[in-house]
Amino acid sequence: MDAIELELPGAHVRFTGRAGGVSAKPFASLNLGPFTGDDPQHVTENLRVAADGLPVAAVKQVHGRAIREVTEPGDGTDEADGLVTAEIGLALVVTTADCLPVGLVAGGAVAMLHAGWRGLADGILEAGVQQLQERTGAAAVHAAIGPGAGPCCYEVGDDVAAAFPATVVRGGRLDLKAAATERLRSAGAVTVLDVGRCTMCEPDVFFSHRRSGPTTGRQGGLIWRVSSKG
Repeated sequence: MDAIELELPGAHVRFTGRAGGVSAKPFASLNLGPFTGDDPQHVTENLRVAADGLPVAAVKQVHGRAIREVTEPGDGTDEADGLVTAEIGLALVVTTADCLPVGLVAGGAVAMLHAGWRGLADGILEAGVQQLQERTGAAAVHAAIGPGAGPCCYEVGDDVAAAFPATVVRGGRLDLKAAATERLRSAGAVTVLDVGRCTMCEPDVFFSHRRSGPTTGRQGGLIWRVSSKG
């Protein structure tokens, strides 16, 4: 499995790509999306591989700003676009195919958020930072932004562009990562790491809805606590 690995205080963040799973075309091969039409047994095995065998909690994403607190594994049928936990060794996962996966950690709790343009505009990142701060009492929030559609490729209409400041829209292209960074910083994140990868530029490495069409897989953003520090 090829993955992007990051360390935040007391937590491990992993952003997966296409490679290393058991799914067949057009979901080849590490498809983590349960609602893509792929064989459910393949998705389950892919999740096991992606999480190093750790218990996994997921949600059914709806492009909103709801965040669920979890203490045990979940099957991903509850609707939300983020998860938060204080449990050590429980892997939180969101799935994407151009939207941004964003991991957060603060004061002994972690969160993983699914942020497309709708979620960003609705305040999913601010909600995640606030929930961690309120839950832990910690002001220091650290964030990591995974692969997503980049400003090189992500063309949007006037209605989408109007939902964001002009600083993150250039020539009809939206910079989701810059918008996410601005919002995280404004919400109080002290560290914002961006892996700097565009899913649309690398369709052989990452799943991309815009490049491949609606029948494609989903990569994952995962985070889990590894210690009581942080």
